[in-house]
Amino acid sequence: MSDVAATKRFYCDYLGCSVDWQEGDGDRPVYLQVSRDRLTVQLSSHHGDGTPGTAVIIYTEDLTAFHRELDEKEYPFLSPGIEPHGVGRVMTLLDPASNLLRFFERTEG
Repeated sequence: MSDVAATKRFYCDYLGCSVDWQEGDGDRPVYLQVSRDRLTVQLSSHHGDGTPGTAVIIYTEDLTAFHRELDEKEYPFLSPGIEPHGVGRVMTLLDPASNLLRFFERTEG
């Protein structure tokens, strides 16, 4: 991540996560963990801790309800849809560091 405030708005205000803990603040590198139900994500602004633009697959249940929840929020940067994908359906979001979050729900077999 490069913008901690924008990252928190996305993961907390939009996705409904809570910050579990944070190391660093201000101009120092920041490492933090957010979670929601069974989803846990660690995010870092440390040089070398990953590459912006990474794709992350997040297996989920009841993608329709989660999509509806996000659609009801006033977040002007995204308006995701749900698309068929292989043996399931996927909703793809782009976080403030250009990481692709693919929420995947298996619908077949």
